[in-house]
Amino acid sequence: MRVAFYAPMKPPHHPVPSGDRTMARLLMQALRYGGHTVALASTFTSYDRRGDADRQRRVARLGEALAGRVIRHMATRPACRRPELWFTYHVYHKAPDWLGPVVSRRLGIPYVVAEASHAPKQALGPWAHGHAAAGGAIADADRVIALNSADLPCLRMLIGDPERLAFLTPFIDAEPFLAAARVRVPTVATPHLVAVAMMRPGDKLASYRVLGRALARLRDRPWRLTVVGDGAARAAVAAAFEPVAGRVQWRGQTSPSDLPGVLADADLFVWPAVNEAYGLALLEAQAAGVPVVAGRNGGVPDVVADGATGILVPVGDPEVFAEAVSRLLDDPAGRRAMGRTAWERVRRHHDLPVAARRLDTVLRALTTPQVPA
Repeated sequence: MRVAFYAPMKPPHHPVPSGDRTMARLLMQALRYGGHTVALASTFTSYDRRGDADRQRRVARLGEALAGRVIRHMATRPACRRPELWFTYHVYHKAPDWLGPVVSRRLGIPYVVAEASHAPKQALGPWAHGHAAAGGAIADADRVIALNSADLPCLRMLIGDPERLAFLTPFIDAEPFLAAARVRVPTVATPHLVAVAMMRPGDKLASYRVLGRALARLRDRPWRLTVVGDGAARAAVAAAFEPVAGRVQWRGQTSPSDLPGVLADADLFVWPAVNEAYGLALLEAQAAGVPVVAGRNGGVPDVVADGATGILVPVGDPEVFAEAVSRLLDDPAGRRAMGRTAWERVRRHHDLPVAARRLDTVLRALTTPQVPA
């Protein structure tokens, strides 16, 4: 199937690393793995960070004009080269889709949205215009694919027909991490903790601050921490770890080829997950055979099996987070057992081939003629 792919928040090739960009690329990879031909339909960005109503209206006008140009361009192609399905990734009030609904309707092809979210509380707020547009696109989609179970209740209210809503378990291309886990050597001396996240203001910085306060409570215990990541908030992140600065190694931004080995060298992945959607780094760590301690937030329980592959704690509580870390520091055999379970669980449920098959099933149902009963 020929698929036109679009990400209104951030193009898949955006230069700034992020979980959003990574998932967009993973979805394109999964589509290709399933035998589909994928082309990026547009790099047009509708994202409004600040809630600027005037900007939202300007973006809407630009989007409507661009949709017309996309339609004309695609309509001039031979039938064998026109898209057979439009696939938009990550639609919500800050990043509505002004292209997909119009283009797919004019071309007569299915319209699919993946990782959509609907927040009724934003209906009268500063993103009201974007909220209405995103809600309309989601409601009109032929299929809505959720990647975060926390989004399902509001999506069900908006969509109505349960047949149009599907859930795709978050996934990664796990093989490099699984391979690193096969040759990992468990620490026999000081337990090695690791955290992987961009350093930017907002939720990421808030998570780093919770982690810093939690680890400061464990100064009487042996451990060391490797932090992978960089960004505009690096100085503020470093300040959050000042009480334990001597135990922290700052790796900076690590290449994708090096990350599996960095994770597999650790004994425990630690991340408070403040307002985390689900956390691809949590999956990467588990694929590398490393258990996690994380905040129970959003879709994090979709990727971490509490008590089996890690420990989930209330978000934002450094004392409880420290207690969970301490529990696993005291239990090396339990850590290793959790790591083995995590490795197996990612392989079976969160790997790219598994996601590709599930995704293909959803899309094929839209284009396969139904035989009357």
